[in-house]
Amino acid sequence: MLDQNHIHPVTDFNRNTKEHIQRLKETGRAEVLTVNGRAEIVVQSADAYQKLLDAAEMSRTLKGVRRGLAQAKRGEGVPMRGFIEKLAKKRGVSLK
Repeated sequence: MLDQNHIHPVTDFNRNTKEHIQRLKETGRAEVLTVNGRAEIVVQSADAYQKLLDAAEMSRTLKGVRRGLAQAKRGEGVPMRGFIEKLAKKRGVSLK
């Protein structure tokens, strides 16, 4: 969550870019930049952004796993061996 200490006018960011970048790197927290008092853009360090992307990917992965487990619990889907055999046959691959 962003607090008031992480909201700055875009003009301040332009005037003091080095200080903002240093703070972004040190804290790992994003900053909201405002134009005419309204939030317009969010900036963050590349490391913090990568962590955000990683967390989003993990969330999508866990959602898929949960969906698969729920399907298995309901008895949906096919056994893995049957799926592999069907795929191998479709692709003309021998499993022997």
